[in-house]
Amino acid sequence: MTDLVRIRNLHFKRNDRILFDGIDLEVPRGKITAIMGPSGCGKTTLLRLIGGQLQPDSGTIELDGQRVDHCPKVQLYKIRRELGVLFQSAALFTNITVFDNVAFPLREHTQLPEAMIRSIVFMKLHAVGLRGAAYLFPNELSGGMARRVALARAIALDPKLILYDEPFVGLDPIALGVIVKLIQQLNSALGITSILISHDVYEATRIAHVVYIIANGQIIGQGTPQQLSLDQNPQVIQFMQGLPDGIVPFHYPAQIYLDDLLD
Repeated sequence: MTDLVRIRNLHFKRNDRILFDGIDLEVPRGKITAIMGPSGCGKTTLLRLIGGQLQPDSGTIELDGQRVDHCPKVQLYKIRRELGVLFQSAALFTNITVFDNVAFPLREHTQLPEAMIRSIVFMKLHAVGLRGAAYLFPNELSGGMARRVALARAIALDPKLILYDEPFVGLDPIALGVIVKLIQQLNSALGITSILISHDVYEATRIAHVVYIIANGQIIGQGTPQQLSLDQNPQVIQFMQGLPDGIVPFHYPAQIYLDDLLD
């Protein structure tokens, strides 16, 4: 099976707002797939659907051939062991050390002896360049360091799939470069499949093998970054080039300007 994640005819809405209106999406195994789109289009919601935190109104979501949608909690718990998540806020436990943050999923999901957990934690921290910060607390870390610790925690159980929720937001250029490098290296060295959502067109398309652009409940563009750069869909062009006016207008709908001035 070449696709690790397969989504078919996905429908999902919040209240009366349709976020996904019958989308199909495949995430190739061992590749980095970027999901982009305007704010509010449902990118983070899609990650939650893939992780089983939310259930679709209809359609199917498969992870490595197993249905994630509407599966029993016991099965979902097992499936989630194959998932790593890097949250935008890092979401570290603030009252325990970096070491214990990375050790947490190992202690929660395995029966490994503490000596082996120690070795794994230091291995994962070394991979993200923060072995020396093992006994610091989260409030002693910079934003970039916190995100790297969160990445070490995300790979602690050697997952098949990592979900990255806006991994580039709020980072200075050096920290951003480190995170970009780590996503590429870990994906390649560990054979991990990665899904990242981002507004950063440049960074996302620089490392992604496949890109999906979502808007108005539909996938409006998909393919390699090179293919999308040649896409003639006006919505895709506006998004990829960051144009301030186009299909998404600069002006919010209003009555004739002169009427407002004379009223």
